[in-house]
Amino acid sequence: MPFRRDQLRYFVAVADAGQVTSAAAKLHMAQPALSQAIANLEEDVGFRLLDRHARGVSLTPAGAWFREKARTAVAANDEAAKVADALARAEQGAIDCGFLGLPPAITNPELVQMFTAAHPEIELELRELPFPSLPVTSWLADVDVAIASRPAAEPGVWSVPLTLMRRALLVPRANPLSHRSEVLVEEVLDETFLGFASSVDPQWAGFWTLDDHRGGPPSSITGESVTAQERFAMIASGTAVTTMPELHASVIAKVTPALAAIPVVDADPALLTLIGREDCGNPRAERLRAIAEENVCIRPEAD
Repeated sequence: MPFRRDQLRYFVAVADAGQVTSAAAKLHMAQPALSQAIANLEEDVGFRLLDRHARGVSLTPAGAWFREKARTAVAANDEAAKVADALARAEQGAIDCGFLGLPPAITNPELVQMFTAAHPEIELELRELPFPSLPVTSWLADVDVAIASRPAAEPGVWSVPLTLMRRALLVPRANPLSHRSEVLVEEVLDETFLGFASSVDPQWAGFWTLDDHRGGPPSSITGESVTAQERFAMIASGTAVTTMPELHASVIAKVTPALAAIPVVDADPALLTLIGREDCGNPRAERLRAIAEENVCIRPEAD
């Protein structure tokens, strides 16, 4: 039977949340409207999906079976919508390019200039992304490509290494290290580091708290963030430090007097990459990938 628009999505949200109120908040809709949508779905399918009780809702046996089918249908619909969006961008002569913190024209100007010169008819539409989450294919689902410090390798995701960049420590001016011109890894391992939200890929996050040199997470972590802008604001509050690519740290320190950027001279460098999904659906993204592979090489940042 045909279902009304978003019926299945609403049902999955309520079933996962166990409450209509919290599901309505996540869906950005009114609770009565969501309750009515679920009631309409139950009427359409001809059986009860949810048991209502004082603490919220729980799935009936039939509802539990139906949720798995509904989840599959919602995922397929989302995937089709994303492919349609990518194809539409291709028709319009555009590539949706994600980035973290600083746009590609600052982090990788040569690549942008080469691509623009070769394909002036294709527009790079920029979108700032949250920090990488797993699976990477889902994190990349809303863009055609992204330029970011390398996330976890994953089947179905291609990557082109662009630039090696030193890590730098971003610290509040109140921190004693802020007056240093450079620091060593061993000097900062015991600092209080800013944490990441649980949704962020833990291996990617650990790179920025120097877990790769410490052999594990810092003994002192405070706060959590999912975007670069949140991270800058939290560090400026004076409670923690973090590492990031030196270029990013330098730019932020220049525009935020409350922060200082200090190169961590013996830390392994960060690798900025161009990444994308093999099934992105926008053939124009392959032209950017080809230029990156043919013309842009990895180069250590000069001292």
